[in-house]
Amino acid sequence: MIELISAIIIVAMVFYLIVKKYQPALVLLLAGLILFFVALLLGNPILEPKETTGLGFLDVFKQLELTFVDQLSVVGITIMTLFGYASYMNYLGATDVVVGILTKPLSRIRAKYLLIPIVFLVGNLLCLFIPSSSSLAVILMAVLYPVLRKVGLSPLTIGGVIATVATVVPTPLGADNVIASKTLGYSLFDYVFLNHALISIPTILVMAVAHYFWQRYMDKRQAGKIIVKEEIHNQQETKKVLPPKYYGVLPLLPLLFIVVAGLFFRNIKVEVVILTFLSFFIVLVIETLRKRNLKQVFDGSFEFFKGMGQGFTQVVIIVIGGVFFAKGLQSLGVIEMLMHSVQNVHSAGTILTLFFSGITFLFGLVSGGGTPLFYATIPLIPDIAASAHVDAIQLALPMQLVAHLTRSMSPVAGVIMIVAGVMQVSPIEIVKRTSIPILAGIVTVIVLSLVIL
Repeated sequence: MIELISAIIIVAMVFYLIVKKYQPALVLLLAGLILFFVALLLGNPILEPKETTGLGFLDVFKQLELTFVDQLSVVGITIMTLFGYASYMNYLGATDVVVGILTKPLSRIRAKYLLIPIVFLVGNLLCLFIPSSSSLAVILMAVLYPVLRKVGLSPLTIGGVIATVATVVPTPLGADNVIASKTLGYSLFDYVFLNHALISIPTILVMAVAHYFWQRYMDKRQAGKIIVKEEIHNQQETKKVLPPKYYGVLPLLPLLFIVVAGLFFRNIKVEVVILTFLSFFIVLVIETLRKRNLKQVFDGSFEFFKGMGQGFTQVVIIVIGGVFFAKGLQSLGVIEMLMHSVQNVHSAGTILTLFFSGITFLFGLVSGGGTPLFYATIPLIPDIAASAHVDAIQLALPMQLVAHLTRSMSPVAGVIMIVAGVMQVSPIEIVKRTSIPILAGIVTVIVLSLVIL
């Protein structure tokens, strides 16, 4: 009972601090340390006999070291290389080429409301190249907003669509997909294209339709009531010199290699890190042939390694904190209690799916995103699912998708605040435009997960 009470208090502390915008990685690491020290005081073993330092106090920090080493060796390096490649593509301007290619035809469409689902789908495609929702929102507000205003779409409609594009795209380049596939024992290709896509693609289509009807309805309802300042049109930005059009293929290289390997060379064991480094060196060759200045190419290529550092600080450290926190809960025996409690429960899979997704929704709504909770929970899911006699993916995948969707419905989320800030309106006005499409997406995710998985 002491273990359970201690765990509840510490978990509540974690929720509170993350909701209050404390650094989630440090919150999770600190909570993990407290959990381990409580376990130590209660006489629970921290490490296996062969791994112990011989002193219980130091065993806690040895466990932290092992967590860092374990996560950095596989998941961490994968996420960092993907961040590095994306950063390098952005530095070269290849990402801007992709944005230009995909968005230029939109200005020719004159049926303004038809543009709503089209822009939403194009934005989701761009998410394959620009995984950060905030970065994508900044780019689309700069590139697409003026174009769509000229066509006649209302500012709030444009803002509502842009704030929801980076949600549940099935991409093997997503950090959460890398983590989930490793934890659940799937190949990245199988997890993304044979499971994730079965849920996420129909969800994206449902959201596109929901946007069409909801934005039309809200435009009629709010006609003349909400004034949006149009300073965005008067901003003079220095035009970036872009590389040739064929550079638009370069951000796709890791994705193309992953798909080709997954479809045609399944007997060859290649990881995402290998294919990303292969892509990186192919780009180096292309850059050298185009610029014929090896020093300049080498200097620019260092952006790849700077991006790797960003990947560590933005995602990997949160993953490490989440895993360490989960191990702390396990050291108290809380997970074992939960596993015993669901062993003989009828429809345990459905109940657990709704529970994990519901907690993620509430957490994401008040904190601005559910991904920290997902990273902290995913290490626990395989054992819990095994006790409930269900496939772990039935619990993990809907939770993962809900974590992303809820971000675009939270007034404190970065993407909402960016869009609202550019348009100089209250974040609540943007949330009004995103709420129904996001709720439609969440319902679709839950229903399809229970039916298909």
